Amino acid sequence: MSKKDNTCLITGAAGGIGRALAKVFVDAGFCVIAIDSVSDPKNICCNHYLQVDLSKTVYDKNYANNIFDCLSKIIKMNGLSVLINNAAVQILGGVDSLTRENWQHTLSVNLLAPFIWVQALLPHIESVCGCIINISSIHARLTKKNYVAYATSKAALSGMTRAMAVDLEARVRVNAIEPAAIDTDMLKAGFEKSTEAYQQLQKFHPMQRIGTPEEVARAALWLSSSSSAFIHGECLSLDGGISKLLHDPC
Repeated sequence: MSKKDNTCLITGAAGGIGRALAKVFVDAGFCVIAIDSVSDPKNICCNHYLQVDLSKTVYDKNYANNIFDCLSKIIKMNGLSVLINNAAVQILGGVDSLTRENWQHTLSVNLLAPFIWVQALLPHIESVCGCIINISSIHARLTKKNYVAYATSKAALSGMTRAMAVDLEARVRVNAIEPAAIDTDMLKAGFEKSTEAYQQLQKFHPMQRIGTPEEVARAALWLSSSSSAFIHGECLSLDGGISKLLHDPC
């Protein structure tokens, strides 16, 4: 199969990391199928775009089947070289405030949808010895107040990555990336009222900066390549060293 026949499907493609993933994979010669809930996103570098409600693919089987039938027609005989489960929601709240709806939506998008999509698209991925890359988070291992639902979903996603690798054996490679703070519009929005706090976040990282969406995308491209052919069930930390740093009052 020539490089131009390689197909990559990316969920959450309208976000900062999603856009970077799409561009990096298109630039590498992939046919990119971009998925997001936005009706008409601008400036996404892709070959095909589908508006999809990921949570609805979890609880509405007919809706999901229609989406997967449509994708099968796009993928056709080329198979699916790379599936990147990137879409996520981040609903902040603590034990006292999170609602059932908060939990249902978080788990549907961040955990259950990746499983449903892997299960549905597995024949296409396996047909070309392709791979699955789950975009998890540093919150899978380290977290902070009010991230209870998000951290739980990402810990489960990383756990599912390892379990899928064991279950699928050599049929399909499955890995995850666990980024720390990444320079996206979503991150910046949380610091609109405090540039000082944003600068402090940068300095917390031993690298003295936060990561870029392109760095996440390039890591995903490498994980999809033959250079990483023996990497399976790995959750790659992409955190600028912050997870190695002990914060104490001394």
